[in-house]
Amino acid sequence: MHDVPIPAELSARYLTRSRAAVLAAGVLVAIGAVAFVALLVSNPDRAWQAYVSNWLFFTSIAEGAIILCAATVITKAKWNWSVRRISLALGAFLPFSFLLLLPMLTLRESYFPWIELMATDEIVQNKAAYLNIPFLTARNVIGALLLFGLSLRFMYLALRPDLGPQREEDEGGSSSRARWRSRLSRNWKGAAEEEARSWASLKTLSPALVLVYAAVMSIFAIDWAMSLEPHWFSTMFPAWFFMGAFWGGIGATALVAVLLKRSSAFADSHISGHQLHDLGKMIFAFSIFWMYLFWSQYLVIWYGNLPWEQEWIVHRSGAEWGPLGLVVIVLCFIVPFAALIGRWPKTIPTWLGGIALLALLGLWLERFLLVAPSLHEPGTPTLTFWEPLIGLGFLGLFGGAVHWFLATFPMIQVWQPRPDPEMLEAEFAHEPIAG
Repeated sequence: MHDVPIPAELSARYLTRSRAAVLAAGVLVAIGAVAFVALLVSNPDRAWQAYVSNWLFFTSIAEGAIILCAATVITKAKWNWSVRRISLALGAFLPFSFLLLLPMLTLRESYFPWIELMATDEIVQNKAAYLNIPFLTARNVIGALLLFGLSLRFMYLALRPDLGPQREEDEGGSSSRARWRSRLSRNWKGAAEEEARSWASLKTLSPALVLVYAAVMSIFAIDWAMSLEPHWFSTMFPAWFFMGAFWGGIGATALVAVLLKRSSAFADSHISGHQLHDLGKMIFAFSIFWMYLFWSQYLVIWYGNLPWEQEWIVHRSGAEWGPLGLVVIVLCFIVPFAALIGRWPKTIPTWLGGIALLALLGLWLERFLLVAPSLHEPGTPTLTFWEPLIGLGFLGLFGGAVHWFLATFPMIQVWQPRPDPEMLEAEFAHEPIAG
């Protein structure tokens, strides 16, 4: 990654509140809600499949962006100093994600085929300790509370040093900013102490957050996607799911960074081509890793040539779903791989943003294909206009949350952690110099 210089002094700037943006988000939410209710009346099974797949996608993006921040804390990265707050902003969707999860927990036989099979299928009966509604509800609620709670705690620690009393003049008369500054800066200990405490806490929290992320996102993947094929299983499926979410968080960070550069002169002056280049390298690299995990999973299934292992692949490679599966591979692997080779494409904001958008569209379709083919009734349409319309509702909530966050808190992190000595440097500092 590039060694991007950090200015000695940074001022707190906020995204300009836009009534048009708020109205657009509200319209999208209304469209999604109406589409969901209309489809729920005519075809409830299809409505819930679209709902769950959209929840999986937008939750993946929000959590993946937070984990990107956590990973840069663990590695003591400095290159992302001006886009770090963008990744945090994507996590503003997580409270909505938890609320949207609760209706999903009311689903029964219409969504989970293993409920009916439990009475007659010996293979499913052997999985009864895991596949039962009380345990499913408990692990999803507890897991979501733990993961989202730790993520929000991470966001709080990263925000707090920027919200001290000395920032009162930065609020620009905004009562909302004043309320949040007052709420999040209680028991203020002084700027230097708050920065040191936050950085120490972030370094402790980040590894735990990454481990919880892997565990809870694996639960989401197994419960809402893999269990829909009760006889099929794959030990690589959860890793493919949560690493795809991490990649989606990187792509969304790059896309929002490009949009901010176009809409804010302040953001444009601090988000450099070097940082876009680094984000582009990560999008390029993790598109390869996404394909590697998929191929590693597919190769074992193909080589084993066992019917119960092939079931999941067969449902997604036939005449009905095969073309959509090919589109996913094109958008998630071929396009970012071919379009981001070399340095030049990664440094052009419009080009990078466009590729990130296409990759995110591919990931959205991938999340849909994790769910729908397993429950599809033969002879009915595969992908209709209803699924994207319901997705617009989720997009409205997601975009509105991100816009609120960047308009309420500084869109570029003002405080910057002091560099820690590397382990070898720390050891040498305590050793006497031979002379």
